[in-house]
Amino acid sequence: MELITEELEEIFEKYPIGSQEGLGGRAKVIAKFFNPVGSGTWLITEANKLENGDYEMFGYCHLGDDETAKLGYVNLSQLEQLQLPFGLSVERDLYMPKDCDLIQAMKQTGIMPPSYMLEDYNKTVNSLENSEKSKENFDYDY
Repeated sequence: MELITEELEEIFEKYPIGSQEGLGGRAKVIAKFFNPVGSGTWLITEANKLENGDYEMFGYCHLGDDETAKLGYVNLSQLEQLQLPFGLSVERDLYMPKDCDLIQAMKQTGIMPPSYMLEDYNKTVNSLENSEKSKENFDYDY
C-alpha cells in the first residue's frame, strides 16, 4: 500500500510541523497509520517534506501500551521499513474521517487518551458548549 498519496501530500503542506501547536487533543488528525497484525498506531497531525523526499511527521505514537504512548516524531521511511509478519507492512487507514481530532481518533481506535490531554479537551468542549447555549438563550426581542 502506498502510504503517501498526492492528496495527502497536499494536506501535509497545509499542516507543517508546528502548525497545530497548543491544540493538544483538538489537533486535526491528517493521517492514521497502523500495524495490521499487531500493536502500532500513528495518528499524524503535522508533517514536513524533507530534502531527500522523506517525510518527518509529528503526532501521537501508540506502540501498544497506554503508559508509553506519547506525542512524538516518526519519519515515513521508518514506517515503510518496518518488517511485519507474513510479509505485511504498515498501512494507512483509508476510512479515517476527514475532520477527526486527536481525541476522537484515539477513541475510534480504542486508545485511551492521556488524562492531561483529555482534561484540556473536556474543558474546551464544555466551554464551547456553554457559549453556544448562552447564544441560544440570548433574548433578541427588544
